[in-house]
Amino acid sequence: MAVLAALGALMVLFFMGTPVAFALFLSTFLYFLIGAEQPLVLLIQRLAGGLESVSLLAIPFFIMAGVFMNYSGITTRLLNLAELCTRRFHGGLAQSNVLLSTFMGGLSGSNIADAAMNAKLLVPQMNARGYPTPFSAAITAASSLITSTIPPGIALIIYGYVNNVSIGRLFMAGVVPGIGMALAMMVMVSIICRRHGYQPPRRERVSRHEWISVTRAGLIALALPVLVIGGIRIGVFTPTEAGAMAVAYALIVGVFVYRELRPTTIALATRESLLSAVNVLFIICVASGFARFLTWEQVPQTITTFLSAEVGSAVAFLLLANAILLVLGMFLEGNAILIVLSPLLAPVAAQFGIDPVHFGIIFIFNAAIGTITPPLGTVMFTTCSITGVKLPDFIRAMVPFWLLLVAMLLLVTFIPALSLALPAMVF
Repeated sequence: MAVLAALGALMVLFFMGTPVAFALFLSTFLYFLIGAEQPLVLLIQRLAGGLESVSLLAIPFFIMAGVFMNYSGITTRLLNLAELCTRRFHGGLAQSNVLLSTFMGGLSGSNIADAAMNAKLLVPQMNARGYPTPFSAAITAASSLITSTIPPGIALIIYGYVNNVSIGRLFMAGVVPGIGMALAMMVMVSIICRRHGYQPPRRERVSRHEWISVTRAGLIALALPVLVIGGIRIGVFTPTEAGAMAVAYALIVGVFVYRELRPTTIALATRESLLSAVNVLFIICVASGFARFLTWEQVPQTITTFLSAEVGSAVAFLLLANAILLVLGMFLEGNAILIVLSPLLAPVAAQFGIDPVHFGIIFIFNAAIGTITPPLGTVMFTTCSITGVKLPDFIRAMVPFWLLLVAMLLLVTFIPALSLALPAMVF
């Protein structure tokens, strides 16, 4: 009875728009208050214990590295590099939007941060070049989902911590799906821009000096993902230590190479990083207490037994899991789905022999699509609020990209090699 009351309270709080962390805390507190045999002090111990993991330090480190990248001017230089690479394509600036998200996937680690940044930076430029604002907003929101799978995505770190899966392998597993998503989206953009006549290709030659200067500035920024992944692969540092190295690299580049980071901007970037990190870590903290009472009441074991008995094959389970996650993504915030549902579904996936790394990428891909899906997608609302696009216009412009992402999800789901080939080679 106490479990049903707590889960019911959680759903009600979610649909009322209560922030994820407070919804988890209040529902867990209700369980301890009315039905738990354990003392209430155990809840406090579990909340504190939820953050006693060195691997969680990677989250504030990578968030801080991404924010420092934005303040140091690296984002602008990456945009210049992206425009240089796409100038001969149909819809060059829209293609740059996708390419910039791909570049920033290894830097910002967060699709909401990427969407917000590109909405401020690129949408006004796209509008000035004749793109309709709904299309500009839609491609900005859709391309930001690439950030979820390309390392060091925050979702990859959280999933690995919550489900005891190798974060290094998850980092590697996300590379091919992320790049595949980017290429498919660039093809889609080219088709739409050809059909509607948006920004024809630029044919004028680029001077050698411009090529060298723009490429050199961009490659300095792109060296960060190589540093992170390469360092983890050869064993120089762990994913957590890689986060610290990313912060150090961003500071060195911002202060000594580009010379745009000043004491005042460093202070602003540090404050923004702290606020973002606390938001994520607080959710993990309260989710630890929530997961503990689910374990006490054997909810994961019950769900595992039920689905194992009722679902006949791994293919049927994957289809069911995708359907459940896509529907819930319409109503729940991505972190809520990740923290609450992944510990319930991951054991079932293991029962069917599905690789935990592969299932992690499927789960994160689903949660990412939910962020652009009505009625409560967080990236959708973030992009619309910054660009001023009306929700119905945004949804109409988003439909082809949403269908493309679902098609990519099915490919990743049923072709495990897309996720597992690279980790198998690297590790």
